[in-house]
Amino acid sequence: MSLSVEVAGKTDPGCVRKKNEDSFGYDTSHNVFVVCDGMGGQAAGEVASRIGVETVLEHFRSGPGAGDAAASAEADMEISEELVAAVRAANERIYRTGVDRPAHFGMGSTLVAVLVRGDRAHIAHVGDSRVYLVRGKEIRQLTQDHSLVMEQVRRGLLTREEAENSRMQNIITRALGTEQTVRVDHQDLELAAGDVLLLTSDGLTRHIKDPQILSLMESGANLQASCDALIDAARRAGGEDNITCVLLKTT
Repeated sequence: MSLSVEVAGKTDPGCVRKKNEDSFGYDTSHNVFVVCDGMGGQAAGEVASRIGVETVLEHFRSGPGAGDAAASAEADMEISEELVAAVRAANERIYRTGVDRPAHFGMGSTLVAVLVRGDRAHIAHVGDSRVYLVRGKEIRQLTQDHSLVMEQVRRGLLTREEAENSRMQNIITRALGTEQTVRVDHQDLELAAGDVLLLTSDGLTRHIKDPQILSLMESGANLQASCDALIDAARRAGGEDNITCVLLKTT
C-alpha cells in the first residue's frame, strides 16, 4: 500500500539567540524530510545544519535513491541503508568543510531524517533532535537522544526529571561533522493512514513535554497551524534556543 504525505514546517530563532542555527528541508517528490540543529558558534552552526539538510536531499534527488522498492525485508534494508548513506555523506561534507575552512573547524549538527516509501517510514538520526509518532490519542518518541544526560538516564544514573533539569542538557554525545565518521541510528516503522510524524530540534522539547506536544498537535486546524502553535508555546516557555518542527501526516 502506498500512502500520500502532507507536510508543513517552520523554524524560529527563539527569544534569546540572535541567529538561527537550525535548518529544515523536504522534497515531497522523493518523500524525504530533514531537520538539523547546528552548533559551532558564529556562522558555523548555521553552515553545518544547512549542509546536513542539503546533502541528504541532494542524495535522493541526484542518485538512484531508494526508488519505489517493492515491499520486502530486503527492500526495507536497502532503503534504510540508502538513508544511512545519505546521512554519512552529510557527515563527511560537514567535516571536510570544517577542515578546509579554519573559521568553521569543529562545527557540527544534529540530524533527524525520515524517508517514506509505500507504507513505511525509514528514520535516521544523530544527536538529540527527535522524531515522534502521533497515532490516535497517543504520542511516542521514536528516537533516543544522543546526549550525556539521556545516556545517564538509560544507565539508571539519573531520573528523567533530573535529566530535564540538568545544566548538562546541551552536551551531546554524537553529532554530524565533528569526526570523519559517525554512527547513525536507524529504524523503520509501518505507517497507517492518519499517522503524524513530528521531526523537531531540542529547542521545542526542552520546554514542551510530550503531553503538551500532543495536545497542541490535536488542537491545530491543520499541520501548519500545529507547527505555529508548537513554536509559539516554546517561545512562551522561554524560547532559549532555536526552535524547528516539521510535521508529516499520512493519508
